[in-house]
Amino acid sequence: MQTLIPLAETIAARLIERGETVGVGESSTGGLISAALLAVPGASAYFRGGGVIYTPRARAALVNITKEDMDGIRAASEPYALLLARRTQDLLGATWGLSETGATGPTGNRYGDAAGHSCTAVVGGIEGQLGQRVMTVETGSADRQANMRAFAMRALQQFADVIGAR
Repeated sequence: MQTLIPLAETIAARLIERGETVGVGESSTGGLISAALLAVPGASAYFRGGGVIYTPRARAALVNITKEDMDGIRAASEPYALLLARRTQDLLGATWGLSETGATGPTGNRYGDAAGHSCTAVVGGIEGQLGQRVMTVETGSADRQANMRAFAMRALQQFADVIGAR
């Protein structure tokens, strides 16, 4: 958390300055992205909510992504990261949606991704500054905890870049 919080503080300051909000849908980071954003005092001004969307059951129950929505999309992919970010943003009425999905390790996932694979997405913005960015990260590591931290950091870095906080 100590490496995530300074970046979260920068993000928080930018969101507060602009009167914007964020909703987070994360999977293999297990809540680290949300925890970093919530560790900053004043989080209620910009953090609309978040969820750990770790299973198909959570996907359906928490962000209303159905089997039909997933037709032709596999989890732990860029298209799914975009869908999760959009759905989170919409359901929480946030300016921005931020998502992460991947395989932390020590083994890969059932979709064929190796440990250390993650996809993150940012969608949203205010009129005239709408944006969308998606990214795949491959750490090459099977260290579950290190991957969780690395994925959370990459997601926060990507978000900071999109909102101009770095």
